[in-house]
Amino acid sequence: MNKYVLQALDSYPYYLENTLESLSYALSYDDSNTMALCLMGRLHAEQLFDFEQAKKYFQEALVHNLYALEIYQPYIQTLIDTNAYEEAEKTIEFALTIPGVSSSLFLLKRVLILEKLKKFKKALKVLNLVRLENLDSEMLSTIKDVEDRIKGKRKIGRKSKK
Repeated sequence: MNKYVLQALDSYPYYLENTLESLSYALSYDDSNTMALCLMGRLHAEQLFDFEQAKKYFQEALVHNLYALEIYQPYIQTLIDTNAYEEAEKTIEFALTIPGVSSSLFLLKRVLILEKLKKFKKALKVLNLVRLENLDSEMLSTIKDVEDRIKGKRKIGRKSKK
């Protein structure tokens, strides 16, 4: 990792001009740097809302290193945000096979897909699997928040059917 990638990581998301400048330098030195490509994808997705360009950066990073763990979370989130659920699900499936990956984080992305599809019962079942796989105490509150949100939506769905 070169110093420009570290500068970009240090600047993101608070100082976007410096982030972009540092990423440009990093990619000019090494256009296959997966960390720089991933952060460029994040910048396009999270700050500029240019999802198509973001996907291109994430895909380019994956071409260079299919096992770069830093790519999958933001890439899957971008796919979910753009309603590319099938592609997101395939990416989750692959990500779950990578050694060292936190399966609970990716299963939580699956829950988000199911929630967006209004498949609340299935989402809650997968959320139980997230609980079983989770090894991070800090994530417990996220799991609880997601569960409460889905249960609330499920209630609304029941009321609207009546």
